[in-house]
Amino acid sequence: MVKRSGSGGMTSTSTLVSVGYQVRWSEPKTAASRRVVALDVGTVTALRAHRARQLEERLAIGRGYLDDGLVFADVAGETLHPDGVTQRFDRLVRDAGGRRIRLHDTRHTAATLMLEQGVPLKVVTERLGHSSTRITADLYQHATEHMQDDAAAKLGCSHARRSRCS
Repeated sequence: MVKRSGSGGMTSTSTLVSVGYQVRWSEPKTAASRRVVALDVGTVTALRAHRARQLEERLAIGRGYLDDGLVFADVAGETLHPDGVTQRFDRLVRDAGGRRIRLHDTRHTAATLMLEQGVPLKVVTERLGHSSTRITADLYQHATEHMQDDAAAKLGCSHARRSRCS
């Protein structure tokens, strides 16, 4: 379950799983999976606008609105079915002319981009909710392999004159 946190982040407290189209809440895999994830200003702004729309829907529905504090819910506040979210994602990607990827692949993309941008492995591990940096390093080794050339070049520059490295 993703809920709003008071610190401008999101809190992950439980997981919604679908087995045979039956949905149930589940505990996160590890203690590290329960976490607050910091968000950038643009994302916070978008989520605040989303929350304002939710509040309008709640007012329109009245007592029938179920407010469990979910960030993503249907117009009545009910939990979205994971399969429906996946189908909607697939349609949005297709309509945008994007290459077909699984929704879960966006998590891998985010991790790879963070590593390529030099975000420390420990921070990426915490954001993903992995229990150790070893898991993250093993999963995203492909992202770090090409960074070896960059590291070698930077190390070489530290020993060479700056004019050769700019």
